[in-house]
Amino acid sequence: MKHNRKLAYAISVALGACVSARAAYAQQQPAADTTAAATPSEGLQEVTVTATRRAQSVQDVPLTIQAIAGEQLQQLNVTNEYDLFKYTPNVTYSGNGPGTGNIFMRGLGGIGSGNQSQSTTAAFPNVALYLDEQSMQFPARNVDVYVIDMQRIEVLEGPQGTLFGGGAQAGAIRYITNKPDLNNFSGELNAGYGITANGGDPNNNANAVLNVPIIPGVFALRAVVFDDHHGGYIDNVPGTISYFPGTAAATTGATANNGNLVANNTNPVDYGGARLEALWKINDSWNLLLEQNYQDMDAQGYFYAYPAASDGTPLQPYQIEAFTPAFNKDRYESTAWTLNGELPDLSIVYTGSYMVRHIDGQQDYSNYLRSSSGSYYGCIGTGAAYFNPGNNFPQLTGHKLQCAAPVGDWNDNVQNQHISHELRLSTPTDWRVRDLFGVYWEKFNIDDQMNFNYLPLPQCTTANYDAYLAGGPDCLSAVGPVPGAFATDPGLRVGTNTAFGEDAQRGYKQTALFDSVDFDIIPKVLTLTAGTRWYSYEEYEEGSEFYTESDTGGLVVDHPNGACTLAGGCGFPINLHKGEHGFRSRANLTYHITPDVMAYYTWSQGFRPGGFNRTNSTPEAIHLAAEVPYCTYPGGVKTCIPDSDQYEKPSGYTSDQLTNNEVGLKTELFDHHLMLNLSAYYMQWSNVQLSLFEPTVLGNTTFNVNGPSFDIKGFEVQFDALLFAGFSIQGSSSVNSASQSNSPCLESVGANTGNAKNANNPTPAGECVVVNSPVGPVPNTLGAFGTAPAFSPPWMFNIRARYDWTMGGGGYKPFIWIGASHISSMTNEPRNFFSGSNPTYANPPVTTLLLYTIPGYTTYDGAIGVVKDQWTAQLSGQNLTDDYGPTNISSGQFIKSEVPLRPRVLTFSIGYKF
Repeated sequence: MKHNRKLAYAISVALGACVSARAAYAQQQPAADTTAAATPSEGLQEVTVTATRRAQSVQDVPLTIQAIAGEQLQQLNVTNEYDLFKYTPNVTYSGNGPGTGNIFMRGLGGIGSGNQSQSTTAAFPNVALYLDEQSMQFPARNVDVYVIDMQRIEVLEGPQGTLFGGGAQAGAIRYITNKPDLNNFSGELNAGYGITANGGDPNNNANAVLNVPIIPGVFALRAVVFDDHHGGYIDNVPGTISYFPGTAAATTGATANNGNLVANNTNPVDYGGARLEALWKINDSWNLLLEQNYQDMDAQGYFYAYPAASDGTPLQPYQIEAFTPAFNKDRYESTAWTLNGELPDLSIVYTGSYMVRHIDGQQDYSNYLRSSSGSYYGCIGTGAAYFNPGNNFPQLTGHKLQCAAPVGDWNDNVQNQHISHELRLSTPTDWRVRDLFGVYWEKFNIDDQMNFNYLPLPQCTTANYDAYLAGGPDCLSAVGPVPGAFATDPGLRVGTNTAFGEDAQRGYKQTALFDSVDFDIIPKVLTLTAGTRWYSYEEYEEGSEFYTESDTGGLVVDHPNGACTLAGGCGFPINLHKGEHGFRSRANLTYHITPDVMAYYTWSQGFRPGGFNRTNSTPEAIHLAAEVPYCTYPGGVKTCIPDSDQYEKPSGYTSDQLTNNEVGLKTELFDHHLMLNLSAYYMQWSNVQLSLFEPTVLGNTTFNVNGPSFDIKGFEVQFDALLFAGFSIQGSSSVNSASQSNSPCLESVGANTGNAKNANNPTPAGECVVVNSPVGPVPNTLGAFGTAPAFSPPWMFNIRARYDWTMGGGGYKPFIWIGASHISSMTNEPRNFFSGSNPTYANPPVTTLLLYTIPGYTTYDGAIGVVKDQWTAQLSGQNLTDDYGPTNISSGQFIKSEVPLRPRVLTFSIGYKF
């Protein structure tokens, strides 16, 4: 991938402009006094947060909160999500590459790794993500906000449903940027170059910050530009792929190799972007802040490795056998505005935002074709699994079996729009009774054009169709969205090998009112807080699903392009709408035992909105059966009762709920040289949204249901100690236990539903469906009592120490720091899912949701450097012990894949502040 030369040039111009502007500005200003020596810190610096929508010391907020100041983020080289989560225990991530995962908190794990169809099918995350006042959360693909020029990052643990609404069920992460300074001209320039271990490619970065008071005291601008290139480290090695032995497709000997894609270090990623903020002090009571953001992330290749190739040959770490190009291009632009005002006895804040996000992703899906499900579609003619004379295709009688090479991919093109408005009114902070009232409205749209391109048989173009009529090879009619039911592209997928796809829009409109009241029972000692939020969602999903299977008399085979689609077959329209409304509340009791010791109890509720499954919305088809037939395996041979489908996939699923009980103690001891915070919590998570997909027993599409409930118990400790001048040590740890508290199941619809597919269902209505597999009955699909959810490690910790000192009389101030981060073992899926360690399910995988155990690991980072005047130079290292990990294991592409840690990176960087 080419480096972003335009952005790099823009940064170099900005650097020159910064220096020139600084020189011009300095000519107009009195000389600064630089003779005063820095004095040792008298104690830990206070961190102010706005977690309760009011400015407070983090030590006065009655909830577990992790706040990392901007200077510390820079010292720790935090630039992306993974860098951040190393220092935030009780936070896990399910990603399979940059910008492709869900964030989980306090063991409330789930499914969603930014794979195929996730924009349409994944549930919304249960951790809210904000850039200032802008919501950045997204199903299975949270925005990977580049961390640059931040004032702080706040991690709010536990449900935040009252003040932050749906999506903040388990907590919220807030990126707070530095705002323009009305009075001081300042700036910062940084550049770095690094090397990657294990033969990885080099890395480089540059960024600049400039703050200019255009009208001192009245109007100022603050600009940030950045360009960051991470070299690749995953090698695509030579390989050959064939159909799974024993299938009809395998008898033709069709194979493919990846010779044209073999290369080393195939997964570089570039972050580039800019931010411009303008602050206008209208008068002493009113000010207006405008913020414009642009970020472009371009990730090429694959960020996971294969332990073994598709034929079972072991591969080395950081190797993969891929047969199609891969990429994840993720770009967003956002505009936000905040108006602050003061009236007598009333503060007013109006804030709004508008964001547009574009995602274009592609991955290799060739291993699907070698699975029992995928090989179903790889051939045409007599003996083919599906496209054969016996399946409504009499025109194929006597036609010779032909199979395409088993190579395919999926391509997901997503456009997201989000707009929000919020008005908050609050009374003075020095009143004994204080009130905060707010009104919120938002609209969230996702347009998803998802094409599964794994049907490389010839399409019936005019030329191919004429050739067929003349006795040539068979062809398939190109498909596309049902006429009149689309979100992005209504056309046929001509010129592609699209076998299946969707073109849909999902989203919601939300209106909410919230109120929070603080009452000082004993002023400055004992405070009671109570609040509630009323919300109303209008949820929708529209568009269509389409596929190369004929339900209109075989029009998909040997007919002109579009014959099946235009006849109303090969797909169905989606037009689903529903509403949800309710209240979510919280209460806190805060007791300042002394001014520096606070105890609290918090009760709070959270939720996340529901959604829809891809179901037929025509009047005659309320549901699309999930096709769970009643089958047995006598002698290892699958035998199913005809028309015995036991379950009908629901058209949608509702919100799930979380209730939190938490006690905590926050302290500042030894004259503010030690901060020690403790918290313990008990949470009940009910009616949890769960994604299901297992083609051999649950139908060939992912769907979501409500069902499991969990009890979560945990304990967390945070400390920050300034042992003596210049030497500090910080750390935090969490112990968490999440276990399922019920054992629900998919309930049978019975045999008398009026649906022919259920006519011979032997399972009585209301009883658990019978699900068998080649190795016997499948455990309860919705989980088992006492098991833990995915991405729910029982223990996490991090610790770091830093020492700054002064050397000699030349003004040199060296520093050194070292840190460690540990995450214990966890699983990638709920414990009852099909096990990836069972060869029956794993060779090749029967589903994209196989269960694997992700082993625990510890990483070490550190840096050594020196500061002199405005200059800083340092040598930093990440993953110093070159640990492999992995951070995630999945069968998302029908082959076992591991997401390894980035190999050890050593970076030399230099910075200048003015």
